[in-house]
Amino acid sequence: MNLGELKPAVKKVNRKRVGRGIGSGLGKTSGKGHKGQKARSGGGVRRGFEGGQTPLYRRLPKRGFTNIHAKVYTEVTLTMLNKSEATDVTAETLLKEGIISKINDGIVVLATGNLEKKLNVKANRFTKNAKDKIESLGGKTEVI
Repeated sequence: MNLGELKPAVKKVNRKRVGRGIGSGLGKTSGKGHKGQKARSGGGVRRGFEGGQTPLYRRLPKRGFTNIHAKVYTEVTLTMLNKSEATDVTAETLLKEGIISKINDGIVVLATGNLEKKLNVKANRFTKNAKDKIESLGGKTEVI
């Protein structure tokens, strides 16, 4: 290797200098072609615009609906409950310990993972298996 053979790690790309003469390849119309909407300053069309034709997002039928009254529960697994220091576990204690980031409309306890200690858990909902696993270790479940 010699000093004259050194090359930069990333290939250098020169900035596009438009409107600087015919020799640059981007002179006269500056790569914008001849006239038209896209050649104008601030020209162009919005996303999804199809030249006045009814756009695809309006041609497709609507499907289903969003229930605005639906409750959104924060899911808590048994593995997450293992991390809790408290013996009486509530949504507030889990939030304070940083195990969950948001309570939403309450918490639902899922049976994912294994519980390793006796806990008294207060939640809005329990799955059947989660309730069985908590109570098999001598813990208590309370639906709020």
